[in-house]
Amino acid sequence: MGQNKIDLNAVFDVESKKITISQTIQYQNTSKDTLLVVYLNNWANSYATKTTPLAKRIAEEYKNDFHLAKNEDRGYSIVTSIKQNNENLVYCELEKSPDIIKVNLNKQLIPGEFYNLKIENIVQIPNSKFTQYGITETGDINLRYWYITPAVYDGEWQYYSNKDLDDLYIPKANVTLNIQFPKGYNITSELNSKKHFQNTANQNITLYGKNRLNTKLFLRKNKDFTTIQNKNLSLVSSIEDEDLEVIDKVLITEKVLDFIENNLGKYPHEKLLLSQIDYDKDPIYGLNFLPKFLKPYPNHFQYELKLLKVAIHNYLENTILLNPRKEQWLLDGILVYYLMKYVDVHYPNMKFLGSFADIWGVRSFHAADMKFNDKYILVFMLMARTNRDQKLTMAKDSLLKFNAHIANKYKAGIGFRYLDDFVNHDVVENSLSSFIKQQKLKETSAKDFEIFIKSKTNKNIDWFFNDYLATRKKIDFKIKKVRKTEDSVTLTIKNKRGNSMPVSLYTLKDDSIISKTWIENISNSKTLTILRNDANKLVLNYNKVIPEINIRDNWKSLKGFFFNNKPLQFRLFQDIEDPNYNQVFFMPIAEFNNIYDGFTLGARVYNKTVLRKLFNYKFEPQYALKSRTLTGSASISKIHYFEDSDLYYLSYGIGAGYSSYAQDLFVRQITPSLILQFREDNDFRSNKRQSLIFRYVDINRDKDANNILTSNEPNYGIFNTRYVHSNDNLINFNKWYIDLQLADKFSKVAFNYEYRKLFESNRQLNLRLFTGIFLKNNTDLNANYFSFALDRPTDYLFDYAYLGRSESSGIFSQQYITAEGGFKSKLNTPFANQWISTINTSTTLWKYILAYGDVGLVKNKYDSTRFVYDSGIRLNLVTDYFEIYFPVYSNLGWEIGQPNYDQKIRFKFTADPQVLLGLFRRRWF
Repeated sequence: MGQNKIDLNAVFDVESKKITISQTIQYQNTSKDTLLVVYLNNWANSYATKTTPLAKRIAEEYKNDFHLAKNEDRGYSIVTSIKQNNENLVYCELEKSPDIIKVNLNKQLIPGEFYNLKIENIVQIPNSKFTQYGITETGDINLRYWYITPAVYDGEWQYYSNKDLDDLYIPKANVTLNIQFPKGYNITSELNSKKHFQNTANQNITLYGKNRLNTKLFLRKNKDFTTIQNKNLSLVSSIEDEDLEVIDKVLITEKVLDFIENNLGKYPHEKLLLSQIDYDKDPIYGLNFLPKFLKPYPNHFQYELKLLKVAIHNYLENTILLNPRKEQWLLDGILVYYLMKYVDVHYPNMKFLGSFADIWGVRSFHAADMKFNDKYILVFMLMARTNRDQKLTMAKDSLLKFNAHIANKYKAGIGFRYLDDFVNHDVVENSLSSFIKQQKLKETSAKDFEIFIKSKTNKNIDWFFNDYLATRKKIDFKIKKVRKTEDSVTLTIKNKRGNSMPVSLYTLKDDSIISKTWIENISNSKTLTILRNDANKLVLNYNKVIPEINIRDNWKSLKGFFFNNKPLQFRLFQDIEDPNYNQVFFMPIAEFNNIYDGFTLGARVYNKTVLRKLFNYKFEPQYALKSRTLTGSASISKIHYFEDSDLYYLSYGIGAGYSSYAQDLFVRQITPSLILQFREDNDFRSNKRQSLIFRYVDINRDKDANNILTSNEPNYGIFNTRYVHSNDNLINFNKWYIDLQLADKFSKVAFNYEYRKLFESNRQLNLRLFTGIFLKNNTDLNANYFSFALDRPTDYLFDYAYLGRSESSGIFSQQYITAEGGFKSKLNTPFANQWISTINTSTTLWKYILAYGDVGLVKNKYDSTRFVYDSGIRLNLVTDYFEIYFPVYSNLGWEIGQPNYDQKIRFKFTADPQVLLGLFRRRWF
């Protein structure tokens, strides 16, 4: 059989950021089909426009640097000719995938034959800030997927666009690169080198290698890469070394390479290349979030794990030829499995919190007891407990960012441990090692692995492939009924999730294990009788190898009923869940919620752990320093999650609060509520969301005889229901809701629509429409307390974070919240007790400076409809979080020249950490 070949000549022009490429591709048709067209991967062209799949992917994760980039920074790849036997071929880019080329061959390609293509193209190198590959601000060049490669045909074409997932699927080939590049640069590649010479301006080098995939290439002005050689392999690395001595780095490298060779076999190439980019794009999460001066782990441990993770990842990526877009879980599972094994072997006592676990105050936390490898189940549970986990067999580009980068990898790795514990006799570990060694540099698939591992055991492991991998079914078992005699125990195990996964049953005497039995085929519940053997406790999943969503009901004492009651445990600050206790947490809090209470000091008493619970309570008694009064809030709620349904979340509960709403005036709120949330069950990446909210707001206020705006009705109750539909994206944002309010003396309905568009010219357009009408209004028309507001709602439902809600003058009266009429100027008709309809718009003038304009109609009883308008300048420092509005012209005339203009300026501001965290969360979830 012949060999696929890629021969390439490339001339680098660093000044113009261009690469001129002439290459030939020889590719064998290994299928049984005759081909008339072939497809090529031209991923260097994925940067070409703001509408490519890569551009859309970057925007989906709320990064605007690509969308705002100049054309010359984005890069492209222009193909000038494709020839076969010196004849020009017809070719085109795919309409929706401009980084894929369709080529019509000049003669049919029968099975077993090769096609030979000669391609000429020019690559404009993109800025490295988008994907870390490209040209840096200092002129260094980091390249991946920079030349054209053949797509795989295995009965159907396996091609897809670049989405910054580093998952190109191509056949292996013998690669020869002849490269001309400027003097002053050092070139680094995993390929072997020969014929390196230079003249007065340029250097020339030939790089070559057998059975290679798409190769990375680094042109650096400094020698960032170091090479450490052991007896079989050269490790070429630019990974930050934590300032370790050279001898330490050598010893660690040898230790890591020995582990890899012992478990995965000999690496088939002479050099293994590891770059800091590899690590930055897929770090050891947890280590990377801490400031550099905080080092809970020894330097050598951090460097060791970084080196190990990138080395195993690159080893597998370069040797296991499966489709990574469709079957990434297998590579991820192998990687995490061996990361866990390495820590078990070399650092069995390493704690999850490292040296922090020994600090006074910290060591009392349950988190301080956790081993380093416990983090894998913990982090996966962050997604499973919030109903955001996704099945492992999903295509990589369909996964939420958190799942693609973290949770699914961890689920795959701990899944192998679960399977290994079930099969026993090290079958899984030996099978993983044997599979990698046998399939090295051969086309393979996850199905091949399934067949291979099933041949190594007599146990039925269909559950692993059918349920664990291919569904989102959670794992949750419970011991229900127990009947005991002196010699035996009869118990019933309930499978609360209706899957086919097995569970381990342990019998213990105190803390000593007497027996371990795997219980299989529990479709609903299963009753069994076992020997007692002096056991005094039954525990499911005692070693916590199984990633169960709830392990709080996994044990039964044989000493008597009351021994099953878990003791209360009180903790200062939130902790990792300890299933052996009913935990109650205390947290001191200091807040500034409004100018009337001032700073409030108090405590939060709650049961919420790091992992979300379905039943939650929270009590926050506080003392307000300014009003010198006990204030605070309390809430209790229950959550239900639904799988395989667009309705994925339901919660109900009740909340209450007591605080100041004006100087020396207080309000008591009680709000029972029911919330339903919907999403697209077949596309978690979609930001389309719907919610349906039902609540009853009961308000009891101190009456203020001096302020007519507070109404002569201090106490009232309102039933409120709202339907919200949103699609929150960086380029196109739209959200609308319908709101209905029913009260004793009024009823009203409102419609709100918001739209944002970020154009390719980088201009932003914002549009908001609000319409509200009273169905009934028998309230005090002079008070306007329940009326629609043009510029500053009275907020009688107490929904908005007003710092000074009752202020009519001063800086706190100038706080702006986008609600109801949405005007910024304070006009002479500030309320509508019949109906209102407004439009708010703004558009970019320059960067974060926008012009705004509002128009509307306001109708009050016994008054004619009034046309209102205003306009001005908006400083959009952080959209929706920190903005300033400067009125210019309105019904009041030229406001900018009027007295006391500083009192007309409005501002939007939030300091709520939970709100600000939303900026981070939306990139990951």
